[in-house]
Amino acid sequence: MPSLKERITDDMKAAMRSGEKERLGVIRMITAAIKQREVDERITLDDAQVLTVLEKMVKQRKESVVQFQAGNRADLVDRENAEIALLQGYLPKQLSESELDALIGEAIAAVGATTIKDMGKVMGIIKGKAQGQADMAVVGAKIKAKLGG
Repeated sequence: MPSLKERITDDMKAAMRSGEKERLGVIRMITAAIKQREVDERITLDDAQVLTVLEKMVKQRKESVVQFQAGNRADLVDRENAEIALLQGYLPKQLSESELDALIGEAIAAVGATTIKDMGKVMGIIKGKAQGQADMAVVGAKIKAKLGG
């Protein structure tokens, strides 16, 4: 099975051949972000690290959507949402609410978490299991609620 980076490169070539300018632009943005991190850290990113880059890009676009909606810029909101959709195509299937709640319950039980002070341990476990499958801000809020924070 090809790595995530290889899949992105293959999709870029396919977008070039088919003349999909918007898709090609987003894919080039992804490869630029990956290369930037590789150059900055002098490493070759594995799939988990590429997922982190993609998650960050999705998060940035979601924040932009909120700002553009506040500024009544529907054209920019549409563009950002299209980019989010394309980026999410490379992320694993998102966990459902019930799957997420079950995972949080298991993590809390595994570390014996009882107070908000144990949140870091719980987040550590969940981050390893749900990488790219859940918004960590939502996960953090759910853990806080369960631990009475």
